[in-house]
Amino acid sequence: MSGERLPARSSLTSLLIRFQNDTEVHHFRASPLENLSNRRHGKGHHHDPRRCRLGFRGGCMDKACRNPTFKDRVLSRAFSEELESLAHAGSRLFFDPRGHLIHLWNKIFLSACLLSLFVDPLFLYLTGTRRNTCIEFKYPLALALSMIRSLLDLFYAAHIMFRFRTAFIAPSSRVFGRGELVIQPYKIARRYLGRTFWFDLVTALPLPQFVIWIVIPRLDESPTGSRKNILRFSIIFQYLPRLFQIFPLSRQIVMATGVMTETAWAGAAYNLILYMLASHVLGALWYLFSVQRQESCWREACRLESPACQAAFFDCKAAVGGNRTVWYQLSNITSLCTTANGFYQFGIYGEALDAQLTSSSFTQKYVYCFWWGLKNLSCLGQNLNTSLFIGEIAFAIVIGVLGLVLFGLLIGNMQSYLQATTVRLEEWRSKRTDMERWMHHRQIPQPLKQCVRRYHQYKWVATRGVDEEALLSDLPMDIRRDIKRHLCLDLVRRVPLFDEMDERMLEAICERLRPALYTRGTRLVRELDPVDSMLFIIRGYLDSYTTQGGRSGFFNSCRIGAGEFCGEELLTWALDPRAAAASLPLSTRTVRAVSEVEAFALVADDLRFVASQFRRLHSARIRHRFRFYSHQWRTWAACFIQAAWRRHKRRRASVELRVREGGDVRGGGGSLRRSRRHSIDGKALIRKPMEPDFTVEEED
Repeated sequence: MSGERLPARSSLTSLLIRFQNDTEVHHFRASPLENLSNRRHGKGHHHDPRRCRLGFRGGCMDKACRNPTFKDRVLSRAFSEELESLAHAGSRLFFDPRGHLIHLWNKIFLSACLLSLFVDPLFLYLTGTRRNTCIEFKYPLALALSMIRSLLDLFYAAHIMFRFRTAFIAPSSRVFGRGELVIQPYKIARRYLGRTFWFDLVTALPLPQFVIWIVIPRLDESPTGSRKNILRFSIIFQYLPRLFQIFPLSRQIVMATGVMTETAWAGAAYNLILYMLASHVLGALWYLFSVQRQESCWREACRLESPACQAAFFDCKAAVGGNRTVWYQLSNITSLCTTANGFYQFGIYGEALDAQLTSSSFTQKYVYCFWWGLKNLSCLGQNLNTSLFIGEIAFAIVIGVLGLVLFGLLIGNMQSYLQATTVRLEEWRSKRTDMERWMHHRQIPQPLKQCVRRYHQYKWVATRGVDEEALLSDLPMDIRRDIKRHLCLDLVRRVPLFDEMDERMLEAICERLRPALYTRGTRLVRELDPVDSMLFIIRGYLDSYTTQGGRSGFFNSCRIGAGEFCGEELLTWALDPRAAAASLPLSTRTVRAVSEVEAFALVADDLRFVASQFRRLHSARIRHRFRFYSHQWRTWAACFIQAAWRRHKRRRASVELRVREGGDVRGGGGSLRRSRRHSIDGKALIRKPMEPDFTVEEED
């Protein structure tokens, strides 16, 4: 199939868009922006979209019918990367279900759901008792809870709006890659309405507010138990869907990021919050059932005192009349409805009556009930002494089973989350134990054992068991290059020779640097041993000294600190194209760590690759810098100057001696000078370091 090339100035035409019936549409005669501009300014052919739609069916010969504009087409599918471009082009806004915005919203909505699950059980504390044996409804508390609940309901309504704007992955496109997103509004709405819309709608309804402020005021003539039961059933009816909603929401977060929480401590805290939520709900239910059991006792006693006692007397709104006052003064209901009397079996709710919990303040009620729920959930309900009431026994069974399941999940999840923070520590301890056994088996001397232990301890403190090379190897090349550049570029630039290189070569050096750790007292290299790496110091200090091959009376030392380097002999070897690749250069100095040292190492092969680029630079400048900053050249220069100064002093002393003796100053000095030169050379003026030929190109 052939088609005309789309104009380059239209960014939208380059998008991989799917149109009606998921087919590719070719033969664009003009870009979308050109078509829109022509229609605005009256240019081109004006056509009726309805006429075009008829033309597709009946063979419309109009040019505009054969080539509908971009805006006339109905977009069906798009890739994730195209949604932002579509939004900028004025198209309807859709959200990628795997995008950052939806992931952030899911976390916010999950927090709102958890907060709502904590708020809803507080409605069960709205009913309470007074000391004059009546049940009241706490309207000030109901007003505060209704306002908080209404704010949280807005999140549920916003979640429904987000779902109508969230694209979904076409099942037919999951064969390869991440799949295409369906962005047609009617398809998104049809899919959402056929799945979880009604469930989300039930969770978003303000049922407690509706019952408290509309239904209950219309039931003033009904008994208090009816009003209390309506509120209880409305809360439980909506609480269960809201509870189940957090599980698919958590699964979506895990599918988007791979984990529920970023850190192990946050995961443990999340599971602990769910456990505390169960304790909070059980405490609120226990309080509500305690009020019901106390009211049942009052009604049982009221039947014994009938007809003087009426059921309306237990409503605090009706507990004002004279008949109620006379009955209350003559009745012994307050002494009958106690746990010590035995008139009524309160079972597990007797604790609330003994503490006069139902007539206490809201804060006292909540704290005590929360503690009761947490205590019995953790004890699996073992200390609950129930009565023969079926509902009470069922409630105790629920506490025991729920406590067993939740406590096991809490311990297991917290253990798995917290083990993630200690798994490396356990691995390090296991390796250290194996090392101790091996050293004991091989009878390693105690000083050497201390060196091994000190190294392992320092490596653990410095890295915490993290293998940096393994972490970096799993990253893409560009990210790995940026990290290495951030860590090593400043150190590499402090090397004067490397400072002459361009940015690309510096990045190549940084990519080849490897981390190295050394403990105090470690000899990194010995004099006359092969040098296999060049070190760039990050932290710590090194002592570098030489005896010039064991010469008696010769000792030269210097201190190497952070930002400096050692092992420049390897650089000389790498710069020399005539040097044998198999034979590494010998160290002219002994390098010893005087503290814990962190460094980056550049091994011989990598350094030879980098050094091959040096010969393309200006040789005089490289030669000068190399001589100036090399410790080997500095030592030779100092010895050479000292020898020249001694030779000058001897020559001057000999001239002065001949003048005093009256001899010829000009004569007889040749043999003396030759003898002195041979004597000085014979006393082994240190050998001049090798200087590579920078001008020689490496053969291909």
